[in-house]
Amino acid sequence: MTSVIDAVVEDLRSQVLARELPADHPLTEADVASRYDVARPTAKAAIERLVSEKVLVRKNHKTARVVKLGPDDVRDIYQTRVYLESEVLRRLAARRAVPEEARAANAEIEDLWKQGIWDIVGPDMRFHTCLIDSLGSERTSAAYASLAFEVKLCMSQLQGSQRLSPEIIAAEHALILTRISEGDAVGAAAVLDEHLSRARELLAAALGGEPGPEAFRPSTALPR
Repeated sequence: MTSVIDAVVEDLRSQVLARELPADHPLTEADVASRYDVARPTAKAAIERLVSEKVLVRKNHKTARVVKLGPDDVRDIYQTRVYLESEVLRRLAARRAVPEEARAANAEIEDLWKQGIWDIVGPDMRFHTCLIDSLGSERTSAAYASLAFEVKLCMSQLQGSQRLSPEIIAAEHALILTRISEGDAVGAAAVLDEHLSRARELLAAALGGEPGPEAFRPSTALPR
């Protein structure tokens, strides 16, 4: 059963991802208690949970604020993803093991794109997460899950700006799965690096940074 604290946390997390609560927006116990008509201890517990999940940040015991990611944060997050995901792809390719859940998530992205929908954060995140989880390592999955909110926030900001087409995302996902099925560990990791590097640099630019050359390279997954 969902607790009151769980419900408050989920709603605030959703508002941050939807950018209804903007970066650096302050949230006090009084604000949360009033917004959801809950007791102050409940509001405090919800805020502490969100701080632990990196949805909110609190410095020097001051008011918690919505996390604000900059270009350097994005590059660190995406580089960490490359470290984790590329090794997982190599191991899956060694077994030629393609998770059906990944195919299903990518099919959903393709269907949304056919409808002209750019908001594909949900299936995009499921695609990458199910690849990690299919390795069957509890600790690897936990390490990736610790990045989950920051990754979703990056995805929502990039896809919301319509800088990266779901067509490219779906095509590169499909190519990753093909390389895994062929047992091509090096090829799968190379496509992943291209996939995440482009997103990383486009997002860094969207957040005020200077984009690297990866932002402008054409995708090798699309026909020339």
